[in-house]
Amino acid sequence: MTAATPGAIAFFLPSLNGGGAERVVLNLMQGMVQRDLPVHLVVATAKGPLLDQLPPAVRLVDLKSGRVIRSILPLTRYLRRERPRVLISSMNYANLIALWAARLAGGHTPVIVTVHTTLSQTKPQQARLSPGIWAGLFRTFYPWASSVVAVSRGAADDFARVSGLPRETIEAVYNPVITPDLLSGARKGTPHPWFQAGEPPVFLGVGRLTRQKDFPTLIRAFATVRAVRSSRLMILGDGEDRAALTALANELGVAEDVALPGFQDNAAGYMARSAVFVLSSGWEGLPTVLIEALATGTRVVSTDCPSGPREILQDGRLGALVPVGDVSALAQAMIKALDEVACPVPQEALHPFTRDAAVDHYLSLVGRADAPRGAPDTSR
Repeated sequence: MTAATPGAIAFFLPSLNGGGAERVVLNLMQGMVQRDLPVHLVVATAKGPLLDQLPPAVRLVDLKSGRVIRSILPLTRYLRRERPRVLISSMNYANLIALWAARLAGGHTPVIVTVHTTLSQTKPQQARLSPGIWAGLFRTFYPWASSVVAVSRGAADDFARVSGLPRETIEAVYNPVITPDLLSGARKGTPHPWFQAGEPPVFLGVGRLTRQKDFPTLIRAFATVRAVRSSRLMILGDGEDRAALTALANELGVAEDVALPGFQDNAAGYMARSAVFVLSSGWEGLPTVLIEALATGTRVVSTDCPSGPREILQDGRLGALVPVGDVSALAQAMIKALDEVACPVPQEALHPFTRDAAVDHYLSLVGRADAPRGAPDTSR
């Protein structure tokens, strides 16, 4: 590794796999280096499809530890040697490792931990630890952080209920979703033939093909719409539910009008040319794709799932909200959206989700964490 960079803002991730949390970190780092701030990205292992998107000015620190749990000692050594200004971590396992490593390193580096989803919904999927153990870990160790950040007010409320931590100790900071690259991608469009002039309108869904996104409800709602309106449905993303979704489209007799083209680098181009973007999720933290769709000028329909859509859509003023899992309500909202004229979303509604707004908020938390470096605070 190269010589230390005084005052660097360090981010800690397990890897650079193509998830939402990793994309958030990349956007934050890009915004910070554009302000001439020294930035490090520390990873348990340097792998993943997003590696080539790392800003050149960011120094990559590969701990070469494989699993996150094995990174605690390498991370401790990094913190002792480099003394970064702050360490910002994402995802629960990584958050705990960051807090433990910072304490082992002498407590000189403040840690900001981030919560990216609605934990009460995702907890049952964490097979390795029971919900009670998770809650105990949060209550015991998250108070060591200089800030606990959730990506929406709803996610913060939920995390307070799950963890038992006081709600006032959890900060809500929206993700840096709207960037120049996103808007540029929207202008590029897509060569897919379904988006050519004269073709039927396309409903679009985007996300991992998993239970959380509840694409079966979207396909069933589309079948209801398709029975009365000429239209098509495209879902961008990959995941374990692909075969089941394909089978459902065949069963409902709409397979010819349903496309699952997999993950696409420029989802914004598809959004900008879709008739309606539909979020059918059972739960979220802050659904990035819903913000992206609004930013590209697309009409939107969303489930009123925890957490984020109601905040993003301003209680339904910017797009329809329907109950989770309600096929009939979703179909009716989709039909109504087809008949509405797309209106530009006011800039003041989009500004909280811009990169500049997120960077400003995180830097305010970094400034709050800037305290005289000395012995760790053992009173917390």
